[in-house]
Amino acid sequence: MRERQRQRQNSDMAKDSDYGAFMEKFVLQPSPSAHELPLSALTFAVKDIYDVDGYVTGFGNPDWARTHPAAMSTAPAVLAVLRAGATCIGKTVMDEMAYSINGENIYYGTPRNPCAPDRVPGGSSSGSAVAVGTKLVDFALGTDTGGSVRVPASYCGILGFRPSHDIVSTTGVIPMAQSFDSMGWFARDPVILNRVGRVLLQLPDVDPVNPSQIIIAEDCFQLSAIPSDRVTEPLFKSVSKLFEGDLVKHAILGDYVKENVPSLKQFMTKENADQEYNIPSLAALSSAMRLLQRYEFKKNHGEWVSTVKPDLGPGISERVWEAIRTTDENVDVCHSVKTELRAALNALLGDCGVLAIPTVPGPPPKLQCDPIPLEAFRAKAFSLLSIAGVSGFCQVSIPLGLYDNLPVAISLLAKHGSDGFLLNLVESLYKNIQEEVGIAEKKGY
Repeated sequence: MRERQRQRQNSDMAKDSDYGAFMEKFVLQPSPSAHELPLSALTFAVKDIYDVDGYVTGFGNPDWARTHPAAMSTAPAVLAVLRAGATCIGKTVMDEMAYSINGENIYYGTPRNPCAPDRVPGGSSSGSAVAVGTKLVDFALGTDTGGSVRVPASYCGILGFRPSHDIVSTTGVIPMAQSFDSMGWFARDPVILNRVGRVLLQLPDVDPVNPSQIIIAEDCFQLSAIPSDRVTEPLFKSVSKLFEGDLVKHAILGDYVKENVPSLKQFMTKENADQEYNIPSLAALSSAMRLLQRYEFKKNHGEWVSTVKPDLGPGISERVWEAIRTTDENVDVCHSVKTELRAALNALLGDCGVLAIPTVPGPPPKLQCDPIPLEAFRAKAFSLLSIAGVSGFCQVSIPLGLYDNLPVAISLLAKHGSDGFLLNLVESLYKNIQEEVGIAEKKGY
């Protein structure tokens, strides 16, 4: 079906030339076609969590690679973009066992953030984001359980799309926690982001539908270290230019979630209520998500971890062993929270409604940052990331240039199954948003 070439990269020079993004390089050619295919002439890279026939799927850790055989087949998501005409040029570095949003890997090196070389690239799909951000490929495949596409997209100044949960096949992808696992993809260009999405989602080309409303979650923007006007103004002005009527509305999302997701009460602990830097109901949402994530991670990998006792990097080791100790207490409540949140956000947005939040609560942290001060940042990040994670809604992270020389992003969410609508909306808005960002940057804002 396609020609394969192995070009292993062992030298530091090769690692340096590709910003440390790649685990190994090889070429998978699309099958020859008589007609123009949607992804013809585009190149892509694949996170080392996807099976590629004949290669070991390394899952970011040498002990995993050592104890697993080469894949016997290629993941359907990878095959889909190959069949659509794209060429794969290799596998990318990821955080160990996908259990971090930082992007640092003590074994395979940390891919270099193209926007801010002294900052983390974001994880766990770090290499895929860096490969796109540095123009080594046109697009890349990642995965997103807790934020592993959205965070690196934000930190690396590119577009990142997490589709509706369970809508694109994750067969041939090492699971982390199936209640939240989603594949995802990165691009610099909204047209390519959309085209890749239509292939993966098996969507026809349809005319864009105007949004019915765009709700700015005021309290979520208060969590961000970036002035909220710098993040919301480019969106507000672009929407006003493109669409008639008063589409932009404002809401206090935390209050709405607290009132409409009754099962969250189980997670409204004193600790969540006392986080002065957070929104109590969203902190509770994050607690529910992370509990179910730990429980499912243990079901997937507990036996391997307990038997092999892998050498894991700092931070990741603690999280993995915490997961191994998790019991099934409150797991049923987590499933109720998922159902209630999806219903509540469906009611809030309606058909063709969009929710706007910051992707993350601030600029990317510095490399090898002390984990203690990072805890407050992580807590706020997961409060934001758990909204799409728990509801299963689709989310896109859109770059908004630089603030204080560091990358800024905003996210748009739409209800489950509205992926084509959201991809079209990003393509419609993108040029105007970037023009408004340029104006904001010129003002020194």
